[in-house]
Amino acid sequence: MFVKSLKKYNMPDEKGFFGEFGGAYVREEFKPVLKNLDKAFEEIKNDDNFLHELYDLLVEYSGRPTPLYFAKRLTEKYGKGKIYLKREDLNHTGAHKINNVLGQALLAKKMGAKRVIAETGAGQHGVATATAAALLKMECEIFMGAEDIKRQYSNVQRMKLLGAKVTSVETGTKTLADACEAASNYWQEHANDVFYILGSAVGPHPYPKMVRFFQSIIGAEIKEQILRIEGKLPNYVLACIGGGSNAIGCFYSFMDDIDVKLIGLEAAGEGLNSPKTAASLNTGKIKVFNGFRQYVLTDENGNVKESYSISAGLDYPGCGPEHCYLYKTGRAKYEGITDKEAIKAFKLLSEYEGIIPAIESAHAVAYLEKLMPMTNKDDIIVVNISGRGDKDTDRLLNLMEQ
Repeated sequence: MFVKSLKKYNMPDEKGFFGEFGGAYVREEFKPVLKNLDKAFEEIKNDDNFLHELYDLLVEYSGRPTPLYFAKRLTEKYGKGKIYLKREDLNHTGAHKINNVLGQALLAKKMGAKRVIAETGAGQHGVATATAAALLKMECEIFMGAEDIKRQYSNVQRMKLLGAKVTSVETGTKTLADACEAASNYWQEHANDVFYILGSAVGPHPYPKMVRFFQSIIGAEIKEQILRIEGKLPNYVLACIGGGSNAIGCFYSFMDDIDVKLIGLEAAGEGLNSPKTAASLNTGKIKVFNGFRQYVLTDENGNVKESYSISAGLDYPGCGPEHCYLYKTGRAKYEGITDKEAIKAFKLLSEYEGIIPAIESAHAVAYLEKLMPMTNKDDIIVVNISGRGDKDTDRLLNLMEQ
């Protein structure tokens, strides 16, 4: 059920570039580590025994395939196209993150690693990594920004319960970008005995294509499910985007289907024209950051600028290189969603469908307000619900009461 390759769309190149984006901007002495990782990944992605082992775990342990649910009440509310929700929130650990983590953890095991590390923002990737480490009897350390530790306390406790060490990152803005930097630095210093399970479609090559491969199961299932249910492909596929793993997982299977419109929803924070935003594609500049070339939020001096979002998982000043390429070429469209719009959508989906989404996923739901008036009755819209909202409920209820 994984998408190995597409006939027309063939990215990245052998150096990890999606057009001008991507690559591996790391210390020269670290490049052999990445080259070895790339070699190992290319071997296992074509190894039927490995894929069967991974898929069995995804089915029996994580609960795949996740449903493609027809949102009847939402559809009736708008009175236009038919809305389907891809229920990644029903995965074990509560989000899409487990798809990629199980794949990378098994790869780590095959490569002989006994310790794994990861970065996390919203905490879902950290929980998934701690879960896989417990399952596979591996030591685990999670790097998390001090501010995110405060706003995602329940996930921090879950990681600790699973046996992981949670390391608070006190540098910079104390959020996801700083956690990524800390985890990457630690890995480069301990590459001989540590495997870095990177959580999003970011980082130096080969990580973006690895994460895409393991998350491509989302779009592959959507395609199979919607053809079985409706007998045709969707007109629109929507997903929230920070670094971009759930979105690229949704989009990849449809890359060659040019009539399917792919829409990523960035965290606009207080607005695209506000200094408090995380919408790097809509407002950023091209720059090397975190080991690859991408669109990054910058200040007037060209330095990386602090990002802002109500969502810890989308609070990142850059974006995965494949999304940068899709944005620049126009194959996918990326829109900004404000905090207020996301909170409204969080409440809407909860009340209309009895589904409490992660605040990250609520950014994708929010775009229905803008999209649905433009749709026709026979249009099909798929929204990826990338995670569940347990972690956000207390905080958002307090905000809604103010």
